[in-house]
Amino acid sequence: MSSSDQRLTFRNIGIVGTGAMGRGIAQIAAQAGATVRLLDAQPNAAQAARQALHDTWDKLVAKGRLDPAAAAACVERLVPVTDMAALASCDLVIEAIVERLDAKQTLFAQLEDVVGPDAVLATNTSSLSVTAIGSRLRAPQRLAGFHFFNPVPLMKVVEVVRGLKTDAGVADRLAAFARDMGHTPVLAQDTPGFIVNHAGRGYITEALRIAGERVADFATIDRILKDQMGFRLGPFELLDLTALDVSQPVMESIYHQYYEEPRFRPSVIAAQRLAGGVLGRKVGEGFYRYVDGQPQLPPEPAVPHVTTLPPVWVPGRAARRAELLQLLKDLGAQIETAAQPSPDALIVVAPLGHDVTTVAAVERLDPGRTVGIDMMLPDGAVKRRVLATNPATRSDMRAAAHALLARDGKAVSVIRDSGGFVTQRVVATIVNIAADICQQGICTPADLETAVTLGLGYPAGPLAMGDRVGAASVLEILFNLQTVYGDMRYRPSPWLRRRGALGLSLLHTED
Repeated sequence: MSSSDQRLTFRNIGIVGTGAMGRGIAQIAAQAGATVRLLDAQPNAAQAARQALHDTWDKLVAKGRLDPAAAAACVERLVPVTDMAALASCDLVIEAIVERLDAKQTLFAQLEDVVGPDAVLATNTSSLSVTAIGSRLRAPQRLAGFHFFNPVPLMKVVEVVRGLKTDAGVADRLAAFARDMGHTPVLAQDTPGFIVNHAGRGYITEALRIAGERVADFATIDRILKDQMGFRLGPFELLDLTALDVSQPVMESIYHQYYEEPRFRPSVIAAQRLAGGVLGRKVGEGFYRYVDGQPQLPPEPAVPHVTTLPPVWVPGRAARRAELLQLLKDLGAQIETAAQPSPDALIVVAPLGHDVTTVAAVERLDPGRTVGIDMMLPDGAVKRRVLATNPATRSDMRAAAHALLARDGKAVSVIRDSGGFVTQRVVATIVNIAADICQQGICTPADLETAVTLGLGYPAGPLAMGDRVGAASVLEILFNLQTVYGDMRYRPSPWLRRRGALGLSLLHTED
């Protein structure tokens, strides 16, 4: 597309702030055909940004991914400027400066005196209120959030955020321009974290809680969530990649902006590591140590050698009981079918949300012989089985359960008892927060799914995850977790409760 193409929503734009985000936005805007004026408060920063992008396009040409003439045209469309007055003719100005409310308010007040009355103003803020940023403008209706993700050329989603006074037409034009640049816009209301940073709280914060309870170590939690649910990175791998000096302030900001909402409560684990400078991959040490950029992972625990396996008994209330019995049979277990287990039997329970201890106590099972297995998802859909012991589980029964469930070569992790298993807790929390986003009308369910899959790289959107598990099962897990922990962070969203109670799909229902 060329700058003369009438289909381009904005053909003359300004970008204030030429760091990583500003450069990324400038790159895709120039590639779409817009003329881009670059302004930065630091001397020579705009010129350096132009040179860096020139080098980027040269590399794309060398790889055969960009035509030389197109690359030259992109460079020509980048215009470094040294004075705000040079932005007067822009029909869109995007701010990508430091994440400070006072700095952004001051900048936009200055821009309002420079640009024309029909120019659109956009902020790339990731955590500040768009309404607050525009509160000092004479015409706040022309300001909207235009939140890209780093690296901008690769992260194909952009949040278009309407402040309290943003004109709907401004949001529509920004969404159209995002599509001009090859990105997918999602429309969000002006709430803390918008869509992506809000929806992303469940994965990280719940994993930190699980680690804080010593249910499992960091590597085991990462392995479980990757192998059971299909996440590309475990939560602690992700924290190491993004770095705690970025992630922890976001966790704290959203928690406080939502007036200490329990669902978003940060973890002392991350706070301590941030204070100690153990930030992640970029400093060579985070939740893992890194050598030549590679994480040093602890080995998987060996499968115990058990000469003679005990018979196995499964109670009637186990989740996916028929499937569990068939799995045990396929693994060669001797299955007991009497109403009560024999004195020598391994007892295998499969709770949703409840801990193994509670199940053993309520059903009057011998806790020394009781082991839990996560059957939230069909066994054929997961690459790893997860077992949980209770404080009284005998070591021989723990070893027998591990050896039996690993007989076919599938990976097995054995964790300490907690309310719910790792995947149950994390997925239920993700789905519940997503349901609350829908309840608040922050965005449409469709935009929520798009934002999360593109912005967070999840294997599916949170509502699709909920449908995979079943809304009724997610609801059962949350109710039981709330009982086990007595913690309001697990209270089900009304949006989810209505659908779970009726057995409805989370993706295809409307109020």
